[in-house]
Amino acid sequence: MSKKFIPVMLVLTGASFFIAFKSQGKNDNDDNPKVRYSKILRNVGVLLEEGHFSPKKIDDDFSKTVFKEFISDLDGDKKVLLQSDIDELKKYEDKIDDEIHGAPIESFYAINALYLKRQNESAAFYKDILSKPFDFTADEVLVLDPDKTTFPASDEQRKEVWRKYLKYLVLDKYVSMQNDRDKNKGKPDFKMKADSTLEREARESVRKQMERSFTTIRNRETDDYNFSTFVNAITGTMDPHTNYFPPVDLRSFNESMKGSFFGIGAVIKEEDGKIKIGSLQTGMPAWKSGEIKENDELLKVGQGNAEPVDVTGYSVPDAVKLIRGAEKGSVVKLTLRKLDGTIKVVALQRDDIRLDETFAKSVIIKGEHKIGYIYLPEFYADFEKPGGARCAVDVQKEIEKLKAEKVEGIVLDLRGNGGGSLYDVVQMAGLFIEDGPICQVKGRDEKAQVLRDRDKNVVYDGPFAVMVDETSASASEIFAAAIQDYKRGVIIGSTSTYGKGTVQRNIPLNPSSGNNLFGSTKEEDLGTVKLTLQKFYRINGDATQQKGVVPDIVLPDRLEYLKIREKDNPNALKYDEIEKADYKTWTSTYSENSIVNSANDDANKSTTFGKIKTNVEWLEKNADREYSLNITKYKQDQKEIRDVVKQMEDLYKLPKALDVRNIAADTVSINKTKEKIDRNKDFVKKVSNDIYIDETVKVLNKMIVQTNIAKANGTVAPEN
Repeated sequence: MSKKFIPVMLVLTGASFFIAFKSQGKNDNDDNPKVRYSKILRNVGVLLEEGHFSPKKIDDDFSKTVFKEFISDLDGDKKVLLQSDIDELKKYEDKIDDEIHGAPIESFYAINALYLKRQNESAAFYKDILSKPFDFTADEVLVLDPDKTTFPASDEQRKEVWRKYLKYLVLDKYVSMQNDRDKNKGKPDFKMKADSTLEREARESVRKQMERSFTTIRNRETDDYNFSTFVNAITGTMDPHTNYFPPVDLRSFNESMKGSFFGIGAVIKEEDGKIKIGSLQTGMPAWKSGEIKENDELLKVGQGNAEPVDVTGYSVPDAVKLIRGAEKGSVVKLTLRKLDGTIKVVALQRDDIRLDETFAKSVIIKGEHKIGYIYLPEFYADFEKPGGARCAVDVQKEIEKLKAEKVEGIVLDLRGNGGGSLYDVVQMAGLFIEDGPICQVKGRDEKAQVLRDRDKNVVYDGPFAVMVDETSASASEIFAAAIQDYKRGVIIGSTSTYGKGTVQRNIPLNPSSGNNLFGSTKEEDLGTVKLTLQKFYRINGDATQQKGVVPDIVLPDRLEYLKIREKDNPNALKYDEIEKADYKTWTSTYSENSIVNSANDDANKSTTFGKIKTNVEWLEKNADREYSLNITKYKQDQKEIRDVVKQMEDLYKLPKALDVRNIAADTVSINKTKEKIDRNKDFVKKVSNDIYIDETVKVLNKMIVQTNIAKANGTVAPEN
């Protein structure tokens, strides 16, 4: 932690003391939500103003943005609140900044109370609307894009919004049932049903769907949950990556970072509105108990000897949060309804569960040349235990296994990799270069620090390619940028990566917790803020913020035209530049310019990639269209969309699958359980049919050819 941030922690401690002291004469205690909310809000304000890399002024304009964001987070579809509600609540839109600075909280309570009231009213609409058949011959349309709609002006208009929405859901289900009937017509034992029967069944299906949805909303949207949403509207207005985590959500975040969690080793699923056991992980607590089986219905979850929580109507993620725990060996009690109808309570001790899908894995692609393929879904790091999973260590192991197989080139796939451990990025980049700077990090009012690889050893020095897309973010961008700046390999992907060039750190909101400032024996956990403290920069001086990394070889991508990048968020920090670091580029045995120019030329001439680009543009253009509620027009629209999507799916499949094989050293671990065997089959199949991997292999083949010629001649390939 920067020394300049230490005073912020002291101020934060003082803020906690001040808020708590103010509450003392009012017979309030730590169990009073108003006291806790005040502490959280004040401490968040201190962190944002004193610690954020580039703090916005918390004033009336800031408050108005937060107000708008919070309303949108609660009712983005504009189906719950009325326009009169918004007009009434606007008296609070310039008060939130005052509340952050210590004024009594009024805005949240007013907005939340009115929202919950309207939500309860909305929950009463669907049963009556779905009790009668819909007229699918009427020429009606539904607009789902919230930017093109307004809040209902009256209760009647709100009911009309819900009627159209429910009609759309029923129409979609009804048409799907008709299509299934047509496909199965004439098959033995298939029961044909009249349109009127299908329409009634479609309404009943949507009724059950809405019942489950509103039950989940009622269970989830407590005052605490909505207050967390409110605080995140505040932090998100400062920048998109500054977030507030209540204690249970922080645990989930940390679990995703380290690639493991303390749980029971059971997959939870939702089926017909019930929470059920999906599958069991061999060797884990649920499996070892012998008392839990697939399709057991989960009724309650209890923590040790505490009163169990009824999970009826819970969403799967909310039920999973209860099952997982913060400590290995802690006890969770599951109340299950077995398949024979009996009720059974099973007590389990949580164990360390590894998320295998999170970790690096590799295969060999055999063709013109032998290529090693490494998939890294995130830059994971388990900081909590010695010898915990670290992505840099795991990637090195995969490289060593591939080298033992005598591969001639390596692909590292970072598509969809949202980032993670900055330390591991530096270590991982060092596997491919000699010692030198990897990236630069700059805090608020600080000089830039250069993060360096200090190990002169190069684990892999052969032809190398890195795959990225629009969702490759943060740590992925640092790695790709370093490889590109050193000219160590080629970057292949969509027109740019995500563009997240900021560094966050988790800061607890109660740093004095446990100090018993007030003689309290009860430790209070106010949660944590993941605060943007720094920006990182490429070694060439450019920020990746908003700009991202522009690949050397650009391939049209299915996500290309969606507004999902950092630059599309109005609250994102700006792009800037700093001084270039001192580094020496890699001496290649191939001509990068000739390979890049040739590959881009091939992509531009490709009929397949040309069609992908055209179809993605069409899908984006039609993504926010009005939806016809006339069944004839709806079917025409759906056929048009299906035809384009089907063509896209066909284009993404290779005419001839790549020859993908597992590494011999992985055979034993893969064959340990049926679950692992099945997952491996899916992984190999996915790699073998990926058109982007195929294109990357072609690029590596060219690099290998030039490298082999250069080695044979004892020369270095010239740049041109």
